[in-house]
Amino acid sequence: MNWNDWEMIWRRQEPPVGADADLAMLKRTFEAKRRKLACGLLVRNLVEGVGGVFGAAVLVGFALYVGARGWPILIGAALILGVSVVFLRDLLRIRRNRLGSEAPLLARIEAEIAELHQQRRLLTNVGTWYFLPYLAAGAIAAITLARTTGPKAPPGHLIALLTTPITLAWIIILTGTTGFSLYWAWRDNGINARKRGELRLEELEKLRRDLLSSA
Repeated sequence: MNWNDWEMIWRRQEPPVGADADLAMLKRTFEAKRRKLACGLLVRNLVEGVGGVFGAAVLVGFALYVGARGWPILIGAALILGVSVVFLRDLLRIRRNRLGSEAPLLARIEAEIAELHQQRRLLTNVGTWYFLPYLAAGAIAAITLARTTGPKAPPGHLIALLTTPITLAWIIILTGTTGFSLYWAWRDNGINARKRGELRLEELEKLRRDLLSSA
């Protein structure tokens, strides 16, 4: 699962300019950009929604394999499943509210503005409803695994791992890489993607005002 899919939606089209965009260009490219955004959101919601269900199923299977002591892993599975529900609900909402190309231009513009506002709200709270549940699920699975396999490990096994230079280096590299990746994804989705969305909203608001003034 990768929330950078949202960034890829914008990379597939010309970067938004904002309020300085040319009106003729905005009218000419509106429908194409609207369809690309809809396609990108469809792919994102399907990948994240179905992928989360699969991930939750894997955790459930792992919990069953561990046995009765692995029950906390089911909490992690529920957290991941909750994230999937967000994406699947978004998929159904978009499908329900989608306007066809036969709808008036002004109605399609207003619907697109409302959609971008909705996606901005999701991005604003992405740390709470996306990253935090996945981090919590991973931590629960790791702690449960350590508790269930720890008693079977030879005495001093953990100390030996932490004092072996090569093993310690790999632990630092893996945890550091994971932490940096999560931070970068959070920063990118929290700042860069929202900025692009804001610029596109400025373009659509400008186009909307022009249509209203000429009506």
